[in-house]
Amino acid sequence: MFGFIHDWRASRAFKALPSDWRRIVIYSESGQDWHHFASVIDRLTARGEKVCYLTSDPNDTGLRQDNQQLKSFCIGNGISRTVCFQFMEAGVVLMTMVDFNNLQLKRSINPVSYAFMFHSLISVHMADHEDSYDHYDAVLCAGPHQMRELRKREDMLDQPAKQLFEHGYERLESLIKERREPPPWHSDADIHVLLAPSWGEQTILNVCGSELVDELINAGFRVTLRPHYQTRWNTPDAIDRIARKYQSHPRFALMEQMGESDSLFDSHVMITDWSGAGMDYGMGLEKPVLYIDLPPKARNDWWPELGIEPFEIYVRDKIGAIVAPDQLHAVPDSIRQMLREPEAFRTRVAELRERWVYNLGHSADAAADAITELACQADERPQGIVKS
Repeated sequence: MFGFIHDWRASRAFKALPSDWRRIVIYSESGQDWHHFASVIDRLTARGEKVCYLTSDPNDTGLRQDNQQLKSFCIGNGISRTVCFQFMEAGVVLMTMVDFNNLQLKRSINPVSYAFMFHSLISVHMADHEDSYDHYDAVLCAGPHQMRELRKREDMLDQPAKQLFEHGYERLESLIKERREPPPWHSDADIHVLLAPSWGEQTILNVCGSELVDELINAGFRVTLRPHYQTRWNTPDAIDRIARKYQSHPRFALMEQMGESDSLFDSHVMITDWSGAGMDYGMGLEKPVLYIDLPPKARNDWWPELGIEPFEIYVRDKIGAIVAPDQLHAVPDSIRQMLREPEAFRTRVAELRERWVYNLGHSADAAADAITELACQADERPQGIVKS
């Protein structure tokens, strides 16, 4: 009951704000989203813009910022949030929520502009539902592939054109800035392999995880297993089987701490399947990625109709190698081969980033520009904000 009362009071406090504080609103589903928004908020508030930050996570770092141009409220994830969104009075609302308007949270009965910001390089048509972005007015794209895919869907279904902005991908910028060289390797015993699969039934840990770790350990490599956090919720046995077998092995480690980064920086190669983390690792840390060729992780059957190869398929052999799940014995040699020419790999990755990522090094400014433009457009709406 206390949680409901707190959330209700927070949503009412937001509603009571003067309209200039509701001109730019950012909503976060969880505290994990804060790092996607933080630099954009910094840019906006440094320009003198007022920003209101709504979150469903009481532990969100965004609730504890010392910024006079920022007001933050935790509106929870229950009925208070639903009502808050239904009667939202705002200029522009920025989110990273896929499937907006398809589930609990709907567009407001009042005129509000909704903008989606990508926080991954994945394509729009395979990893999410086919209509995941249909109800947004604007989209901040990480790269040209996302823009092309959104436009193709609009054309195919005769949808109104969204405002699409060349944004970029700050996570990649952060990895490039923070990366450090892993310890040099001279033998198999020095090679550190980061096993970081995505989650789901047809992913590495459920299909061939134990066999793969056997191959890596027997080859003499160090192995850190870094499962997706949803694997612990959905198929924990897939983690525990491997952990029980190798928990006392000196060359095996299990890492389930969200936010941990040493395993990213200190490893020499990543093994994954369809995780977007592979693109971050290869293009941000400039280290190779080995893909186990499991079935594409598609959330809909419609994606082939778009006729555009998803970026996560296109990029795999550009940032590493691909091995079939029935050829796991080939994994150690593939790893050794990928690690032999690091400078040539870095050159390819730099070319890939230049072509496929917008505003590298300047994405936060590009996002702030886009949100400011959308807020100015909202200012010019003839009907203004409707009082509920």
